[in-house]
Amino acid sequence: MPWLLWMTGLRHNRNPFFCKAYRTWNTDVRSLLASVERMWNKGPMVYGICYCPISRKKDLEDLKVADSKTLSEPERERLFGMLDGAPDFIGWALHILSPNVISTSMQQRAKYNLNALSHDTAIGLVQHALDSGVQVTEVFVDTVGPADKYQEKLKKLFPGIEVTVKPKADSLFPVVSAASICAKVARDRVVKNWKFLEDLGEVDVDYGSGYPNDPKTKGWLAKYLDPVFGYPQFVRFSWSTAQSILESKAAPVLWGDDEEDSGKSSSHSLLSYFSASKESSKPRSHRFFSERHLEPLVDL
Repeated sequence: MPWLLWMTGLRHNRNPFFCKAYRTWNTDVRSLLASVERMWNKGPMVYGICYCPISRKKDLEDLKVADSKTLSEPERERLFGMLDGAPDFIGWALHILSPNVISTSMQQRAKYNLNALSHDTAIGLVQHALDSGVQVTEVFVDTVGPADKYQEKLKKLFPGIEVTVKPKADSLFPVVSAASICAKVARDRVVKNWKFLEDLGEVDVDYGSGYPNDPKTKGWLAKYLDPVFGYPQFVRFSWSTAQSILESKAAPVLWGDDEEDSGKSSSHSLLSYFSASKESSKPRSHRFFSERHLEPLVDL
């Protein structure tokens, strides 16, 4: 399916709410922040939204959707096929964030933390539904951070819409369960079909669970660590597991402005301008760079 190629962006199904004839329907919109993926240190993070007319809630419940974390992969695939095959009353959309986007967001100078990223992505999905002509009356959200503050934030952004933010909403509200299934299926397929940009040869695709305490996951991270460049873009550099391995196993970096950062005075005495500088006072490059005769071209 073509949406599997979308690494950062929106993808939605064909649904009736884009048709003019249906735009007067009242519609429940329940979005899921894919919290099941937040603790992974590899691969993309996927957020999903699912919506249906209030009058068709019973039809959605009859599909027997459940929290995606409680379902096996074949069960999720089967249920996703049913959701995608019912465009007459079910709409869904996904926002897939690549691990590279997550890493750069969390490690940039003005840090864009994961909660803020999650909130903004969920808000964008609700706005996407509104912009597509869906008449939204209710929104149900799986919380990220304090539920009461998140709920108040959404109410201010979407006045006139009834907003409910609950922990574990994907196990409480069927339409949130449906969104979680769409998000989880998308992530599983993206990870399974991941194309590494880096020249890694034959990559071991047994990543383990992806959670920080999984020995298999830690082993994979150790195996594919480059001492200078770190990890392929498949890995979220900002996760503590990856950071601790980088700090202990990767080549240390000595920045040219370390002396200034240490608080030492950069002023020189008058006599220092008339005496030969001591070579030993210059910061030494790491052996990796000196053995390869590499020198910095500019001071950052």
